[in-house]
Amino acid sequence: MNRKNGQQRMIEDIEREVAYTRQLIGRNHLDPRVMDAMREVPRDAFVPDHLKHAAFDNGPLPIGHGQTISQPFIVALMTDLLRTRPEHRVLEIGTGSGYQSAILSRLCKEVYSVEVVPELSSTAQRLFRELGYDNIHLKTGNGYEGWPEHAPYDGIIVTAAASHIPSPLIEQLKPGSRLVIPVGEPYSYQKLYLVEKDTGGNIKAREILGVSFVPLV
Repeated sequence: MNRKNGQQRMIEDIEREVAYTRQLIGRNHLDPRVMDAMREVPRDAFVPDHLKHAAFDNGPLPIGHGQTISQPFIVALMTDLLRTRPEHRVLEIGTGSGYQSAILSRLCKEVYSVEVVPELSSTAQRLFRELGYDNIHLKTGNGYEGWPEHAPYDGIIVTAAASHIPSPLIEQLKPGSRLVIPVGEPYSYQKLYLVEKDTGGNIKAREILGVSFVPLV
C-alpha cells in the first residue's frame, strides 16, 4: 500500500474510533486542523524499517528501547484535547519516535520536547532535519521536571504514563491552558486525563478514557 492510501485508511480508522468513543470524549469529530496534520505528517517515516508495512495501522508499534509510537487515534485525540493555536508554544514529555512532536509542529509556533533515551532523541532530531520540521526543540533529560527554561507553556502533552500528575508540569503550564497526560501504573489500566488551569491558577482534572502507555521513566 502506498503512503497516500495508507494515510487515508488511517484517517478513516481515526474517524471510526471517534464515532465509537464519542460519549467518552464528548465530541463527534476532531478539530479539522488536527486531522489535516495527521494527513500531512508521514507516520511511516517514524517507524522502524521492518514495521513500515504496518505504519498506518491504528495501533501502537515498538520503536526500540522499550518504547512505542502511539496509536494514531490516541495521537489525534490527545492533540485535539490540547486545543492548540498557531501562536502557541507547547511542551511534550516523551519525544519517542518524534511522531507526536511532528504533528504538534504543524499546529503550533514552537514545540519543546524532552526525551530520556539519548538514542531516541538523536534519531528524532535527524528525522526532523530530514523532514524540515525546524520549530521542534529537543532536550535529553528527565521529563518529570519538564523544561522550566522555556516555561510557561500554552499546552503540555505527556506521551508516557505517570503514577501521578507531576507538579513541575502544573507549575510550567500557563494559566488558561491545558495538560493532557495518561496516569496509572505501568502495564495496567490507565486513564487519560485532561488537566485545565484556569486564569486564576486553579486546577481541574477530568478523566477522558482508558488507555495503555509505556511508563514515564
